[in-house]
Amino acid sequence: MRIVEGGLDDARVVALLEHHIAMGRANTVEGCAHALDVSGLQRPGIRFWTAWRDDNLLGTGALKRIDDGHAEVKSMHVATPARRQGVGGAMLDHILREARAMGFKRVSLETGSWDYFAPARAMYATRGFIECAPFEGYKPDPASTFMSREI
Repeated sequence: MRIVEGGLDDARVVALLEHHIAMGRANTVEGCAHALDVSGLQRPGIRFWTAWRDDNLLGTGALKRIDDGHAEVKSMHVATPARRQGVGGAMLDHILREARAMGFKRVSLETGSWDYFAPARAMYATRGFIECAPFEGYKPDPASTFMSREI
């Protein structure tokens, strides 16, 4: 598996991101999905990566700068055929390494609280993330789980 920066101009990446947004919306309360679309991922302060095996897209992940010491994991998604093969963990490990290299001290994320999101929450917990209060403009929401960790 290789993880590379970029890819938002690749139709396969766009399709996977659209699927990510659709699944998030389908598995939470209306108005409570916080996934970024392609234009959101192209904003300043966001880095985006894709994971590949040969020519097969395995997953995506991004890092959004909140301030000089704090960043947010965004757009973590693993393609259905690649699930339970370590892709999400490898992408998250990559994002954490990049965050450290960029000088961030804390990384946080928002994910769903519904059962659909349980595997993601479990994977984040294995990487040291713990539940926290809402951050950077998020409001308390029973449909969301907020997690954070020092790096």
